[in-house]
Amino acid sequence: DVFLPTMPPIQSHDIMRAYRAKKDEARIPVNAKYHILGFISSGTYGRVYKAQAKDANGNIVVTGPSAGVYAIKKFKPDKEGEVITYTGISQSACREIALNREMRHENVIVLREVMLEDKSIFMVFEYAEHDFLQIIHHHSQTLHQSILLPVLKSFMYQLLNGLLYLHNSHILHRDLKPANILVTAARPMPATSTGGVVPITEGGVVKIGDLGLARLCRSPLQPLFSGDKVVVTIWYRAPELLLGARHYTKAIDCWAVGCIFAELLALRPIFKGEEAKLDAKKNVPFQRDQLTKIFDVLGTPTGRYVKQPIPELQFYPFEEQQWPGLSSMPEYKNFLMCERQENKLSQWYRQRSRNPDSGFDLMCQLFEYDPARRLDARGALSHWWFQEEPIPTANAFAHLPDGVSYPLRRVTQDEAPLTNAPPALTAGHGADSRPGSSSYLINRMTSAAGPVPGHQPVRKKSRME
Repeated sequence: DVFLPTMPPIQSHDIMRAYRAKKDEARIPVNAKYHILGFISSGTYGRVYKAQAKDANGNIVVTGPSAGVYAIKKFKPDKEGEVITYTGISQSACREIALNREMRHENVIVLREVMLEDKSIFMVFEYAEHDFLQIIHHHSQTLHQSILLPVLKSFMYQLLNGLLYLHNSHILHRDLKPANILVTAARPMPATSTGGVVPITEGGVVKIGDLGLARLCRSPLQPLFSGDKVVVTIWYRAPELLLGARHYTKAIDCWAVGCIFAELLALRPIFKGEEAKLDAKKNVPFQRDQLTKIFDVLGTPTGRYVKQPIPELQFYPFEEQQWPGLSSMPEYKNFLMCERQENKLSQWYRQRSRNPDSGFDLMCQLFEYDPARRLDARGALSHWWFQEEPIPTANAFAHLPDGVSYPLRRVTQDEAPLTNAPPALTAGHGADSRPGSSSYLINRMTSAAGPVPGHQPVRKKSRME
């Protein structure tokens, strides 16, 4: 008989360890592929750096499709005290990566690639120099003048154009706010193989960024409320969310667009409430102050009194004329305790705008209390405000006077290197310090779309007439 030595069984975890080691060896480090120019900002989920692409020899790429500037978002690991723990890829990161891989539109950010190094995830986006929040601050703090009407209309048209693409793809953004709406600046295009003069791309292209809270809304695997109980930064949160709606629709994004429209017009948030924080048991509190700020401008949902009072409230509730389903909202009793207000949006608009009545009509339709009646992205793009002079343009900056431009994004050198484990995230350095901020300031540069095919302007009587 031939003696055969027994071999120890191969454990599956040993195979996986070997496979991972081989994959790690094959990966190109981030610093080998990109030259880091500096730190841009930090947010809830990570940090953002400005970078340029390198070739295989480590030289900066100046020609070809890879040339240009990029923004690299590094997801931060979980941290307990001073101990960093690795618990895998977060649900938010998985969702953001998956959705960004599928997005291809001139007014939505495009993901260039995803890299994994030292148990950290890096998302590489093409770069944009500006965002709506930066532009609003520049006008309010430096220029002390409003945004030009043709620039404002171009911003709004392109924002709605990108939102229509997301909604047609059955995606709710759920965190639209000025810091997450980016705008490209003019830059040289990569040179062609034939050489010659390098062309300059037009800037002023709006890009919807930060899909970290975005969700598919077509046949979701679980109710939207069960995943993220708090969505949308408080100042841009729709009233149905503030009243505890368990189910919501694309209309929450359209309310946020109305808030952004008002902020571009007034250079300050229209509904600037104080957010009530989650309690120790993570229960979502009633956001009384934010609803009050909305009622102060838009008035309380109107109706006649009914005959039967609610005994414990000592007064009569409203009938559901303006908002069907209002009484079924989880926070309806708290809503009834709010002081009744009249609609003052017309006065608010007249004090802040010389624009024609059509802009006010668009804002009113975006601020409908009833989500079913609220204007959607397609309807907003068809609104006659966009058909009146000045007409929106693909380059929103084309209307700026000669020699006038917006400042470039601040990039600093005093932060931790890209591949080091980051310290605790702090505000500042360009980060959006607003309530619930999770912004990162990244995007790409392409040409904007023209008017949506098939959209016909529908003239409606102005609400100011």
